[in-house]
Amino acid sequence: MAGKKREIQLQAVINSQSLWDEMLQNKGLTVIDVYQAWCGPCKAMQTLFRKLKNELNEDEILHFVVAEANSIAALQPFRDNCEPIFLFSLNGKIVGKIEGANAPLVNQKIINLINEERKIAAGEMVRPQYHEITFVDSDTEDAGETFNENVDQLHSIAIIKPEAVTTGKTIEIKEKIISAGFVIEAEDKRVLTENQVRDFYSQIADEPDFEDFVTLMTTGISCILVVSQDNGQEPPRKENVSNPEKKELKEPSENHHEMATPTVMKKSLQEYLERQNISQFCDVEENTTNVNKFIDIFFPDFKSMSKLEKTLALLRPDLFQEKKEDVFNIIKDEGFKILMQRQIVLSEEEAQTLCKEYENEDYFGNLIENMTSGPSLALVLLRENGLQHWKELIGPSTVEEAKEHLPESLCVQFATESLPINQLYGSDSLEAAEREIQYFFPPQNTLALIKPHATHKQREEIFSIIKEAGFDITQMKEMLLTKDKANKIYFKITNKDFYKDVLEILSEGPSVVMVLTKWNAISDWRRLMGPTDPEEAKLLSPESIRARFGITILRNIVHGSSNTQEAMEAIDRIFEEFVPENSEEH
Repeated sequence: MAGKKREIQLQAVINSQSLWDEMLQNKGLTVIDVYQAWCGPCKAMQTLFRKLKNELNEDEILHFVVAEANSIAALQPFRDNCEPIFLFSLNGKIVGKIEGANAPLVNQKIINLINEERKIAAGEMVRPQYHEITFVDSDTEDAGETFNENVDQLHSIAIIKPEAVTTGKTIEIKEKIISAGFVIEAEDKRVLTENQVRDFYSQIADEPDFEDFVTLMTTGISCILVVSQDNGQEPPRKENVSNPEKKELKEPSENHHEMATPTVMKKSLQEYLERQNISQFCDVEENTTNVNKFIDIFFPDFKSMSKLEKTLALLRPDLFQEKKEDVFNIIKDEGFKILMQRQIVLSEEEAQTLCKEYENEDYFGNLIENMTSGPSLALVLLRENGLQHWKELIGPSTVEEAKEHLPESLCVQFATESLPINQLYGSDSLEAAEREIQYFFPPQNTLALIKPHATHKQREEIFSIIKEAGFDITQMKEMLLTKDKANKIYFKITNKDFYKDVLEILSEGPSVVMVLTKWNAISDWRRLMGPTDPEEAKLLSPESIRARFGITILRNIVHGSSNTQEAMEAIDRIFEEFVPENSEEH
């Protein structure tokens, strides 16, 4: 009897709609084990819950309940489902769902939510704005259509919040998404408007801290992603219960609830981010109707967009010296655009890493000697389905294999007598491509400014020019540049006689201040801007921004840092919290 009494104290029993409604009044976090009357609650998780209750010692804000699906209208979609379902209610809103007796994931979810509640109570953070989870009623006439639509719909919208962008977490989050088998089909960085924030987060608009949240979301750049998954299915989920060695399936029993055979389901980006402990930096919309709406808002041309992919290509030293132009002609004929290129002499360590697949071959020593003997040419190529097309074009890694299976490949066409390997290299995956491009073309930051006299239309055109030139807008603020703020950017000319005229121009209205990021960002941005005098720019660089939009030397539409030191100082002063994604090292 004592044991039974402890279980009742641990988990309150919710077996009616009125008790459910009363439970939603709980302050803090309520962990709900949804069960079927015929199989009972998931007993395998009760040890974990008891441990958390004792260790966290937060009886005022941590509650555990069991809820019978058949007796509660809100849980109707879960009736006749023998797999464990755990819901997480935060101050009356269902903000999370985990399917299966996945103890580590449930444990981490509870700890994260309780730690956030503690920080909120202590005034150390603003309450995160969660999407409230809604359930589809499986008994309604269109439930089948809704379910199938959600399964077939492979897109999600993800918004990486300004805090994560500012602190340099964007690349890490994107890499984790890609490594999990998701595909980033479109990406844009922008400052969200108030209406866009209110629309995307409409389900949580009645949260007490929502207005503060809107302000935070509209004062910095967010990164918006369209994410998809391939048509393959996620491997069955492994159950992490207290007795993992008991793998075999048994006959149904009173504990059948915890022994349920896992079902194969569509991968959830939201659940994956939660497992990686990065969901606080990135909000996800997976509802089909909402996803389609926000794709139309953020990416109006998405349906007609080609699936452009970047890949790293490398011409080894012999090929680069002897037949570079022939390779360039093929690249052009195949529809690739060369975004960036550089010559690089590899160190022995770099060559060994790049040629690791050949390390057990007799010729490996000669290969490393060849790879370090002179410059190779690294390229960033862009094309529809570019990664796969380049790999198919260059062929296998060895000449012998290429002659047997793909005699028309570039591997055979550009084979040399000195080494029996492919003289061209291409990234193996999108994840590898992004990592290798970052390595061979380390990004550089520069400060850029669009001056107050630019019209809204001119601003939009300049943004388009910036993106088409391959820049990433990693930070952006619209601000009135008072003398103190302008001094942070123009600190090198504050003693010049004409500086008062500069200040007068800047005081006419808000400027757009940006951090632009790409390889050789400083020189490329200055080249894109053109000469300081718009009249001179029209003669010397007629396609430049100042030639197209500039009026006078003072009203020349844009400004940019002159060198690395100036860029670093200006960025540090204007964007004090900015952490670059990567520093230039090579």
